[in-house]
Amino acid sequence: MRKFLAVCALLSVFSTSVLAAPASSKAKPAGSTKIYGAVEAKEGFLGGRLFDVLDSVGGTGTWMEWDVNGVRDPSVAKILDPLLNSSNKPKMIWAITEREKPLLSVLLPKGSGEVIVFYELGALDAKPVQLKLNKVLTPDVVFRDYKQISEKEFVHLDRSNLKISVTDKRIHFTYDNPDKTPLRYDPDFATKTLVDKHAEVNDYLGFLKYEYSMMLRAFVQSTRGIFNWQPWHWYMEKWNSNYMISPKDIEMILAKGVRPDYITVFKAKAAGGEMIEMRTTGNGFLEMVITRP
Repeated sequence: MRKFLAVCALLSVFSTSVLAAPASSKAKPAGSTKIYGAVEAKEGFLGGRLFDVLDSVGGTGTWMEWDVNGVRDPSVAKILDPLLNSSNKPKMIWAITEREKPLLSVLLPKGSGEVIVFYELGALDAKPVQLKLNKVLTPDVVFRDYKQISEKEFVHLDRSNLKISVTDKRIHFTYDNPDKTPLRYDPDFATKTLVDKHAEVNDYLGFLKYEYSMMLRAFVQSTRGIFNWQPWHWYMEKWNSNYMISPKDIEMILAKGVRPDYITVFKAKAAGGEMIEMRTTGNGFLEMVITRP
């Protein structure tokens, strides 16, 4: 049976276990980080129970899987380092940011069962670094949630309209979910007042930010180990602002008065020279293309 433990009870239960940090002050969660609670399954989390627990704690937000090879946020490292260096290593680690303070969840073995411990963080505090592709991409890890249907093609296990094709020089992600209400383009945009132009550009900017979040969920968060950024870094303005479409870009598109085939929402050159581009038709078709030099 699963039990949600209050913080005081949690500390009591784990006071003699490997969950407790070593005596060194460096191992203790710093600042405003605190244990938020825990859920225990004496026989392990079977079926979909684990994700039911995550959803019950995270609400409508999206849990993002932590990448052991990704950039390490200091607030996260101070929690995880003692656990990763112990004999009772975490099985899975996630974070969620769609709340006042981020939550970190850590799935650990406990006897013959499992326990998931939640930590509330003051912030996800890594400093921005240049986007980089990991040198070694192992298909069994990267495409864990996909089924290989040919030598170069993969289809998501739960969403058949989410696909990936892989060649020596390119990784191409596509998500096709046609929208019955296509994005509108006003042929008279160039003749509007500055106030009306500004309002329309802001509307498009909001829509394209939503499309970007859809691409992150579909492409970045359905794979593992491709990039050095953790999934949540892609959402942070201080990390992505140099690569995102700008209001000026949108105004130039609208001024033409003609629907473009694609709108590039995100475009970056990675440290190794690779190009990463995320595009939308505005009508339900999304794609991310990684091109090697």
